[in-house]
Amino acid sequence: MDNRFGKAYRLLKTEDFSSVFAFKKQRSRSLIQVMQSDNNTFGHARLGLVVSKKAAKRANRRNFMKRVIRDWFRCNKHQLPARDYVVRVRVAFDADTVAEARQQLAELMLPRK
Repeated sequence: MDNRFGKAYRLLKTEDFSSVFAFKKQRSRSLIQVMQSDNNTFGHARLGLVVSKKAAKRANRRNFMKRVIRDWFRCNKHQLPARDYVVRVRVAFDADTVAEARQQLAELMLPRK
């Protein structure tokens, strides 16, 4: 099983992000908001991240949150439907609340059974 997070799994261009925002299909919890598109043409899930300075002023805190989200996506991408996802951090989380953030990601992104 390939658990890398290569360019094929990333939203890189402004148009990619805009197409997800245009669908206005979003779900949120206290820490994280997830916007998603309908099925994409790539056959696998792709991820875009938005962590603003409003959520965390320091770059190292923003980078930590992005690293946690990318790692969760990398490990769970095979369970996700072929859609484009944009994950936005609403409230900063740290090492103490990272388990809650991962739980919220699972609730928001994984298909319901």
